[in-house]
Amino acid sequence: MPKTIRLTTAQALIKFLNQQYIAFDGKEEAFVEGIFHIFGHGIVLGLGEALEEDPGHLTTYAGKNEQGMALAAIAYAKQKKRRKIFAVSASSGPGSANMLTAAATAYANNIPVLLLPADTWATRQPDPVLQQVENPLSTAISTNDAFKPLSRYWDRIERPEQLMSAMIKAFEALTSWENAGPVTICLPQDVEGMAYDYPVDFFEKKVHYLDRRPATGRELDVAVELIKSAKKSAVIVGGGAKYSEAGEAIKAFAEQFDVPLVMTHAGQSTLLSDEKYNMGGVGVLGTSSANQAVMNADLIIGIGTRYNDFVTASKSLFDFEHTQFININVSRVQTYKFAGHSIVADAKEAVTALSERLTGYRSSWGGILQEWKQEWELERERLAGIHYTGQDFEPEIAGHFTSEHLDDYSKTLRTHLTQTEVFLALNEALDDDAVIVTSAGSLPGEFQRLWKSKSLNSNHLEYGYSTMGYEIAGAFGAKLAEPDREVYAFVGDGSFLMLHTEIVTALQYSKKTNVLLFDNAGYGCINNLQMEHGEASNGTEWLDHQGKIMNIDYAKVAEGYGLKTYHIHSLEELREAVEDAKGQDKSTLFDIKVLPKTMSGDAVGSWWNVGISEVSSLPAVQKMSDQKLEERKSARQNY
Repeated sequence: MPKTIRLTTAQALIKFLNQQYIAFDGKEEAFVEGIFHIFGHGIVLGLGEALEEDPGHLTTYAGKNEQGMALAAIAYAKQKKRRKIFAVSASSGPGSANMLTAAATAYANNIPVLLLPADTWATRQPDPVLQQVENPLSTAISTNDAFKPLSRYWDRIERPEQLMSAMIKAFEALTSWENAGPVTICLPQDVEGMAYDYPVDFFEKKVHYLDRRPATGRELDVAVELIKSAKKSAVIVGGGAKYSEAGEAIKAFAEQFDVPLVMTHAGQSTLLSDEKYNMGGVGVLGTSSANQAVMNADLIIGIGTRYNDFVTASKSLFDFEHTQFININVSRVQTYKFAGHSIVADAKEAVTALSERLTGYRSSWGGILQEWKQEWELERERLAGIHYTGQDFEPEIAGHFTSEHLDDYSKTLRTHLTQTEVFLALNEALDDDAVIVTSAGSLPGEFQRLWKSKSLNSNHLEYGYSTMGYEIAGAFGAKLAEPDREVYAFVGDGSFLMLHTEIVTALQYSKKTNVLLFDNAGYGCINNLQMEHGEASNGTEWLDHQGKIMNIDYAKVAEGYGLKTYHIHSLEELREAVEDAKGQDKSTLFDIKVLPKTMSGDAVGSWWNVGISEVSSLPAVQKMSDQKLEERKSARQNY
């Protein structure tokens, strides 16, 4: 008879999580770091009891918002390059439903996270229980069925013995190079406490190997021919290159063959910004140097990118008639984009193998790459020098925003600061090895255009889903992953108002994070989108019932939580605060008042195909609609 141990389902789950390990490049470590939880109905008496009795090596953190703690778990895994994770548990009903946005964020970004939502009773005897939705289609449907399209693997444990097969499949997905993403294991509240005689070998140490997949000879042979026949190749560096730690191999490739490198948001800080061939961020929010390189290339080598519309400028950056594609990715699906030559392989392995075979090749870019890079450096310096004095000031993106309107903001917020000058001043003031986290609004654009990465894996940009509210929770997760580095959340006031409660969790567990809050009194990014397309400002500014601009004291809010806070109205105050914050041992918040319409403007090639009303009674909207339709006709687009 096989040896068994009698445990509840929840106890068996915790014991199993403690025995999961990951091995990459010869290094082996525990895969599951811990569990985030908000103990509520349906989870506290089952999983909660198991964690109290014997958590093993798992560290537990009590979150303040289910979405927030799940986003923190995602950020942790992202900063750890997908090689360590947190599990996240929540109470049944609304508590679990709060994790749906996070599940979508993890899915879009291919980030592993184990979601453990509590569920209704498997026996159905007390149905309907507290916080249960009753679906007339089937009693078996619960809130947690909503996670199905947002999970790489989904299961519901309706009998204790089902846990075994479910967890094996769950960890196959969580440790997959190709299909990494969120896994949802629903835990009916009665089953959590049910006991079963589990075989002891279910709890033996399990090592999941992340082996680097090499490219095949056929894949490499075709790629070599394509590269040698091209005159001007360009490389798009995506998040997959960072997770592969392929930066040095890509840098050597660029230097050996005179090939420009352009960065997606996820690819940022795979290489340092000052590397000779790093042309900066690409796409809608990209630099002119990066976009010109892509627009003039006759071969695009995409490494670990899924080519979203912000990377491709809605596919308008590429000359499909004359440009070919090589796509290197661990996901076969992604390698098929633009009918490119498919290399299903680890980025580092593939680039190294290509370099060894490309003897004698050299592109014909000549000195134009460095000219483009220098031109963008001059533009960056110009933006750093734009100051508002109240007179003769032209914002970068004015729309229908009058100088009178801008002056009202200046007086109400008591600031002359522009967003770009603050942003660039921070790039100089923060430590070179600081980790910066951002996600939504205009700030990801500033990072893509203006930020210089001075250390590796320092730019933590969630722009696969652009989740508002990710920033502060993400900074907490990044700090858990990087306890010896300063971590800064760059967040707009709109995102702050959506979700900021994990700053309390960071305080509670003494995990210092720094919140740099850019307050322009509204959803500035979307306000730009409205006004650039002929609409009036509508619903995107913080105006009170009398139409006056609201001046919210965010520092006072954070001070009430217990953070060290700073009111920032000048660059001098900003620099002094940064230095003071470096010496603090608890979390900080900078309430930085900036003027709207002072973010950096679009560079060459920054076209975005957005929906717009084709018929409107508003002349300005109709004019922009006609213009957009003409742009679509002339845009270089493809499948």
